[in-house]
Amino acid sequence: MKVTLKIWRQPDAQTKGAMHTYDLDGVSSDMSFLEMLDVLNEDLIAKGEDPVAFDSDCREGICGMCGLMINGQAHGPEVTTTCQLHMRSFKDGDEIVIEPWRADAFPVIKDLVVDRGAFDRMIQAGGFISVNTGSAPEAHSVPVPRDDAIRAFNVATCIGCGACVAACPNGSASLFMGAKITHLGELPQGQPERDSRVVGMVSQHDAEGFGGCTNIGECTAACPKEIPLDVISQLNRDLQTALRHGH
Repeated sequence: MKVTLKIWRQPDAQTKGAMHTYDLDGVSSDMSFLEMLDVLNEDLIAKGEDPVAFDSDCREGICGMCGLMINGQAHGPEVTTTCQLHMRSFKDGDEIVIEPWRADAFPVIKDLVVDRGAFDRMIQAGGFISVNTGSAPEAHSVPVPRDDAIRAFNVATCIGCGACVAACPNGSASLFMGAKITHLGELPQGQPERDSRVVGMVSQHDAEGFGGCTNIGECTAACPKEIPLDVISQLNRDLQTALRHGH
């Protein structure tokens, strides 16, 4: 099949970018979206042109590196990661617009690559547990209620891809932050730092320039791991509790 690609090209963070159009023929419906971009880059390199820069790593839907806006949707038309999106989701002759994540807190490095270091700094501000675990504990030495364990496991599947931020009209990272707060808050080991964790992460979130949450829900609709919207409610409850405790 043949597709027309309109791709954001930007040499670096300081240079103004623009959309460039490429016609690509011989695309197989079995290709993943990133494999299609690989074919484009092979053609560009053969012509002596600069290949399109984009992030990828595992290509198995696990690492969260492959964040692209495709036709205005984070990760494209399917609820999955970009690397797990296949060209069968498009038709012969389609025009596909490809952009980097749209968020002030994710500055463009080059072309489709953005700096998501803001997420790392939010984790450093509180998304961890400071416990000396020592050797492996007895399996049932710290009982965790079944429902709490299941919820912690479910929200721990967040891969930090940033689709929630890119999809949100406000550029909020509340779903990402709520997933981390809920994951650790459901576990006994996460209780001692529960208040300082939420205050630290929210403060860093705001300092990074992410927007506020207005419960539109685009974040969870775009999330490839289907993190539920109610983690934001948990985030807000934990923050209110922490503030009442004087944090």
